[in-house]
Amino acid sequence: MKCSVVILNWNGSNTLQQFLPSVLQHTQRQDVEIVVADNGSTDDSLDYLHTQPVRVIALADNYGFAGGYNRAIEQINAEYTVLLNSDVEVTPKWLDHMLDYMDAHAEVIAAQPKVLSWHSKQQFDRGETAAIRFEHAGAAGGMMDILGYPYCKGRLMTHIEKDYGQYDEPTPIFWATGACLLIRTEAYRKMGGLDANFFAHQEEIDLCWRLQNQYPMSVYSLPFSTVYHVGGATLGYENPKKTFLNFRNNLLMLRKNLPLKRLWWVLVVRFFMDYMAALQMLVTKQLPNAKMVVKARYAYHKMKNQYPKSNADISPLLAKRSIVWDFYIMRKRK
Repeated sequence: MKCSVVILNWNGSNTLQQFLPSVLQHTQRQDVEIVVADNGSTDDSLDYLHTQPVRVIALADNYGFAGGYNRAIEQINAEYTVLLNSDVEVTPKWLDHMLDYMDAHAEVIAAQPKVLSWHSKQQFDRGETAAIRFEHAGAAGGMMDILGYPYCKGRLMTHIEKDYGQYDEPTPIFWATGACLLIRTEAYRKMGGLDANFFAHQEEIDLCWRLQNQYPMSVYSLPFSTVYHVGGATLGYENPKKTFLNFRNNLLMLRKNLPLKRLWWVLVVRFFMDYMAALQMLVTKQLPNAKMVVKARYAYHKMKNQYPKSNADISPLLAKRSIVWDFYIMRKRK
């Protein structure tokens, strides 16, 4: 196979029935297979999947985003693999454009399309907005600030831009979204895949950072391909478990990838920043989320010794400024 498009599912029968048809419609190539890896679903997902022209990998349990994909990709025999969320609507030639670019540019190891908001598209189709917004998880390509906070071309903190074609050139990015990540399968395996300890959230950023450490400037945004992502289909954006995973995994990722000469002072600053975030959650009556920030920091300290400190160079794509300062103090929104 040239490419395997792997969709991970957990109790998402309704989501599959809504979005899988677009993948089947717009991915009709003899050298591309569509695979759905089921993470031990207890709904009727498997019954539905067995009626569809897809390859089904039934996993025995819910191994999370990271563990589920790792187990599925062990069974993949293709030059390229796409990690595609089940709540993504694809468009004509979405995959062809990216494969053509990767074939022509051997230095590109992983890539993402332009990720627009499915909800915004619904409003646009009804004539309610002038332009479609990017989607939070990926937008036009992931970046990283000096303190380890991820942001995107098209999404800064909570502010999401409308797409006017301002990011339509193929460019190197720091990380590609796990909602639609195209990667050379051999490189995925060489990197050890996603970190299963993360379970879910920011594991694709960690994978891309490890790629950047070994193959600088190897991750690209390819915005001539477009997909529409719902976002928050498994865990809502305000879900306390999501808060826990994001804070814990972000700290683990810094431990794994930042060189010691920068790691120590970044972690000192992040100690204060994280507790300020928890305080802000308390003030805004988000007590469960505030508790999860504290719990995440304790979990990080219990797990950190599993990971040796990095001796990698600092990526040239790592921003030299803080998006927290830019967003809250300088009032930047783009």
